[in-house]
Amino acid sequence: MLTYPQIDPVMLNLGLIQIHWYGMMYLIGFLAGWWLGVQRVKCPNPLLTVEQVGDLLFFIALGVVLGGRLGYVLFYDLSSYLHNPIAILQVWKGGMSFHGGLIGVIIGVFIFARNTGHRFFEIADFIAPLVPPGIAAGRIGNFINGELWGRPTEVPWGMVFPHVDNLPRHPSQLYECALEGIALFIILWLFSSRPRPMMAVSGLFLILYAIFRFFLEFFREPDAHLGYLAFDWLTMGQLLTVPMLMIGILLMGWAYRRDLK
Repeated sequence: MLTYPQIDPVMLNLGLIQIHWYGMMYLIGFLAGWWLGVQRVKCPNPLLTVEQVGDLLFFIALGVVLGGRLGYVLFYDLSSYLHNPIAILQVWKGGMSFHGGLIGVIIGVFIFARNTGHRFFEIADFIAPLVPPGIAAGRIGNFINGELWGRPTEVPWGMVFPHVDNLPRHPSQLYECALEGIALFIILWLFSSRPRPMMAVSGLFLILYAIFRFFLEFFREPDAHLGYLAFDWLTMGQLLTVPMLMIGILLMGWAYRRDLK
């Protein structure tokens, strides 16, 4: 049995200014995405220039932060934030929704594609492999914050989170980092390294994330104020992955059907 190491969420305290690990993880994720994007354009006939990769990162970062925060507020804890609206701005305390961030990124990609004359799915396929490292970094941020802990377990690597209770629990944040972040990145990077029909990479991203997230929710403690939505096992995270899976399958099917014509 392991014990949560009680990491100070404040990385650097400068008095009036505090730099939190949670925010630093997002910065690391954005920088990793930018660096990987630059590597992708170092090829003959690149889709974007290095300067455009930086511009695209700006739209993505804006979409992730605004969409992720608003998504969490709307999907997971609306009543609490209605009673304390100022808490919406306290992003360093955690509380970001992947699905809300995804919607924000979609909007950002749409605006960028329209401004640069590219097709939406050209840009979406380009950035899909760049997203998982950011997811991995965000999950490490969740772990450092001691949030989104797992369900009680008897596995040898079960971890006690003293600020929760004395039960050993799945370190579900690290599971999500491994599957939604590292594994998803490797698969998408290898898949996109060869020419694929437009929409295929985006479709595979949605399918794999939905499958990984749905599976990992069985190890993660549901939000206390939401609990299980149905069947004593269905969580909000699982419910939100269903449309992702359906859209991903449609995109993959459409991509390869068009490619065969």
